Amino acid sequence: MHISLFASLWAVFFYLLYRVAFYISIELRHRSNARRLGCKQPALMEVGLFGIKNVRLFLKAHKESRIPDHVMERDQAYCDKVGKQVHTFNQNILGSTAIFTTEPKNIQTILAIKFKEFGLGESRNSNFFPLLGKGIFSTDGKQWEHSRALLRPQFARDQVADIDLEEGHMQSLFRCLPITPNGWTEVADMKTLFFRFTMDTATEFLFGVSVNSQLANLPGYSEIAKERNDLDDGNFTASFDASLAVLARASMLGDMYWMSHTKDFKENCGRCHDFIDRYINLALSEYKSAPQTHKGTGKPKYVFLDAIVEESRDPLFLRAQLLSILLAGRDTTASLLSFVFVMFLKHPAVFTKLRNVIVEDFGTYNNPKEISFTGLKNCQYLQWVLNETLRLFPVVPLNGRRALVDTSLPVGGGPDGKSPVYIRKGQEVYYSVYSMQRRKDLWGDDAAEFKPERWGGRRPGWEYLPFNGGPRICIGQQFALTEAGYVVVRLCQKFDKLEDVGNSWESVEKGGYGFIRQDASLTNCPADGVKVRLREAKD
Repeated sequence: MHISLFASLWAVFFYLLYRVAFYISIELRHRSNARRLGCKQPALMEVGLFGIKNVRLFLKAHKESRIPDHVMERDQAYCDKVGKQVHTFNQNILGSTAIFTTEPKNIQTILAIKFKEFGLGESRNSNFFPLLGKGIFSTDGKQWEHSRALLRPQFARDQVADIDLEEGHMQSLFRCLPITPNGWTEVADMKTLFFRFTMDTATEFLFGVSVNSQLANLPGYSEIAKERNDLDDGNFTASFDASLAVLARASMLGDMYWMSHTKDFKENCGRCHDFIDRYINLALSEYKSAPQTHKGTGKPKYVFLDAIVEESRDPLFLRAQLLSILLAGRDTTASLLSFVFVMFLKHPAVFTKLRNVIVEDFGTYNNPKEISFTGLKNCQYLQWVLNETLRLFPVVPLNGRRALVDTSLPVGGGPDGKSPVYIRKGQEVYYSVYSMQRRKDLWGDDAAEFKPERWGGRRPGWEYLPFNGGPRICIGQQFALTEAGYVVVRLCQKFDKLEDVGNSWESVEKGGYGFIRQDASLTNCPADGVKVRLREAKD
């Protein structure tokens, strides 16, 4: 008995000795690599024992719908503390050390220069897998390359420039904005209308038929649904939104993401899969069916699903890509449009100026001129408004990558922040586009102000990344900008004045953008909606 206990104690001792020796050898290797690369560690942001305070403050900001601003304030607080513009620091998150940066050089290194040395990481991909499968937003390496190669050709100019698809759903949006006898609409939440609009256009782009969620919320719609051959969503939209909300919360838990994957979450994912699978099976069974055309015009209609089944007939692969594109196609454009109208309400002179430009270039609602992909791209002030909105309110305000190998970032180390930073394999690097695009040393003292004119003659670099950068740059960028531009043009043709109705936006500094509660989940949008009344134009 005593011999057995003695042997057990020795076994424990030697195991602990091995672990200590192993730890020391790993530390010595990392320190040697850091010296060889000339790296210095950035300072640690003080956030209490094991970073618990850091998590608590982040959760508080999430509850208050102010995560982007919280992250920006923390970045500026660090600069104020060290007395320099050092925008890279260490942070402790429940005992794990991660790097935070808003330096363009570092972000360029992560996303482009050392692209193969950073990835989404196993935790993020595993978190997204129950809903998105192995799609373009939830894979790394060869799997991601395969998805990207298949999807990128589907966003060629011919598909992006399909204005006929947009117009049908614009008419549905207008039906949700009836004009009262005094020439104004009733109060409408434009955020809700924009999210329905982009769900409708995205499903028609993907499947050839739309869920028509805009019309589904009008009285009497059920009587005409069958005549329109609408796509029956079977509560898909609600399940999709609920699933995305869980993924966003789970992302905050890092490696503990699985704690948010409840039974309800899995059931919602299953309903989303059932919905998508019906149309995949239909496309596979009608593989050589006649091409679809737009109602009314007879022009050929591009259908994303029909195009990709020519390249792959794997139902699980197809489902993963469709759900990923649906997420990107709906949320990004709807969020951008929502913030554009927030800016219109806060800056009515910008709305008036843009409307005058639009009427000159594209005519009025009753006497329109042609609206084309090229015309939208060439409407300079329209592009400036979209760019400036995306600068202040990027759709993905906070992002991150995990190091796949031992590597380094070019700046941020040492007291002056000018030395390289050593990054260990498996270490997380977070970056905030929201904070970077508001830095005064990059954008001027008026960085917090909404000024579309700042884009005159400006060709931004890595300090402006609303659609990401490098090999993983958003393949639907032009699709989103074209759709957003078209919606803005048509609304400006139809209405000549907006009225703010009960939106509570606080001014946080003179001439500033004002505090706007933001629902920063997987994408970012105004948390409290955008409530307006609109006046019908008489011209």
